[in-house]
Amino acid sequence: MLRKQMETYISKTLNGDTIELYTEEKAYVKKHQLVADDITIVDIDSTARFTDAYIELSDKETEELIKEETTAFLTQPLEYLKMNKNEFLYFESSWFDLIGVEALSLEVDDVFGTYNAMFGLKFQKKMGDALKAYFNQELQGDIGTFSMMFNQGDGLWDVNFALNAVQGFKDEMTLGEAFQLTYHFLFNLNETIEEEQ
Repeated sequence: MLRKQMETYISKTLNGDTIELYTEEKAYVKKHQLVADDITIVDIDSTARFTDAYIELSDKETEELIKEETTAFLTQPLEYLKMNKNEFLYFESSWFDLIGVEALSLEVDDVFGTYNAMFGLKFQKKMGDALKAYFNQELQGDIGTFSMMFNQGDGLWDVNFALNAVQGFKDEMTLGEAFQLTYHFLFNLNETIEEEQ
């Protein structure tokens, strides 16, 4: 799936003999030789990745919208969610679409106090063992750092994992950095599973 998505992305964004790519996409494109050698790859600063994001703050109990936020909100410390445990952050971006992620939410777990990422993941049901293997191998923590269940209704995996268990997590990060870390982790998931097929 990732290769096909990346090929589509390249065909839409290739500008003559130049293409602009973020770190993850650049490494993938080079590794899989998706562009000709005479194409110049220009690095894009990862902090600009989510300028297209749609962001909502909502009440955890009622799921009522508190307010829509601009991307400037991503400069807030991640701790914002700990200070407002009754809220969750809903996040959409074309970048998460690229890696098969739908309806991403971030909140603080009421019991364990971890930052939990919840989303739908576009993988076939038969990929369950491979997905579980990736989460078990890559998440640093105890059993229970993730849960996943296939939703027959929408054909997605409903996934929930503790962002605290991802290598590179820091309590001091901003919300934007937390979403970037989530993206990196899930991009690698896509690449790992693709390579195992």
